[in-house]
Amino acid sequence: MKKSVLSAALGALALGVAFSAPAMAADVSACLITKTDTNPFFVKMKEGATAKAKELGVTLKSYAGKIDGDSESQVAAIESCIADGAKGILITASDTKGIVPSVKKARDAGLLVIALDTPLDPADAADATFATDNLLAGKLIGQWAKETLGDKAKDAKVGFLDLTPSQPTVDVLRDQGFMMGFGIDTKDPNKIGDEDDARIVGHDVTNGNEEGGRKAMENLLQKDPSINVIHTINEPAAVGAYQALKAVGMEKNVLIVSVDGGCPGVKSVKEGVIGATSQQYPLLMASLGIEAIKKFADSGEKPKPTEGKSFFDTGVSLVTDKPVSGLESIDTKIGTDKCWG
Repeated sequence: MKKSVLSAALGALALGVAFSAPAMAADVSACLITKTDTNPFFVKMKEGATAKAKELGVTLKSYAGKIDGDSESQVAAIESCIADGAKGILITASDTKGIVPSVKKARDAGLLVIALDTPLDPADAADATFATDNLLAGKLIGQWAKETLGDKAKDAKVGFLDLTPSQPTVDVLRDQGFMMGFGIDTKDPNKIGDEDDARIVGHDVTNGNEEGGRKAMENLLQKDPSINVIHTINEPAAVGAYQALKAVGMEKNVLIVSVDGGCPGVKSVKEGVIGATSQQYPLLMASLGIEAIKKFADSGEKPKPTEGKSFFDTGVSLVTDKPVSGLESIDTKIGTDKCWG
């Protein structure tokens, strides 16, 4: 009888061991917090995080703001992730300064926090940043626009369709990068709007969507109808700008450049709506972020930045069908092979 009880106990113990491994794996949970859940960039980011989480056995919860700039929803999401006992958070912050106290609370609770695409302000408020080199992305399209215009660049009328009034880091980096590439003195490179170059018509915000891009373009046209170069924070804003220009018969008079490299954006380049765009790779950002959280949960090791940079660089390519001398680019055929959304 004792032998039977012992055998049963050992059998139960064996069953417990058999079930403990997957139970432990399920204990590794992560959160993805994006600016919105409608922008194709963030849709692809979620896709990448979801696929990698499934592959590694990580439980993933996803959150998003109602619109780009909705920081309150992101703060609430961080609170939920802490309460749920998540091991890490991947976040594209809408308010890169305002979110810092909430991020600190998460890190103090032992969570690994990785900024995706948009560095926090200051950047070391997160444990790591996985992102496009957004300054380089801006420089590439700025240089392309300058070289495309040639001598006309010195008399250009330039408008900037930025993201939100809070000037998140991704907004500043792309905006100021464009200026550097185009040959405009940025003054304080960490701030939008303090420049005094006579070629700048003005800045307006778009919330990163088509409707915002259309309204912002209309506002800049009222300031100066001779505007002929537009930098846009992303491709949805660029399409909105094009719609506003087309409505007044000016679509062929203005050179539009952008950043993202989503499939709709690359198609816009192919169709001549956008002259050039800098392509980034959100699926890679998110999948690498999930890998980093799993590694942190297993070993306590935090991710390291790319050598020579303060962040992990996930790459950027200039996409255009009108290449210029001295600037490496890929055409829309290759861009389509690499695009997302």
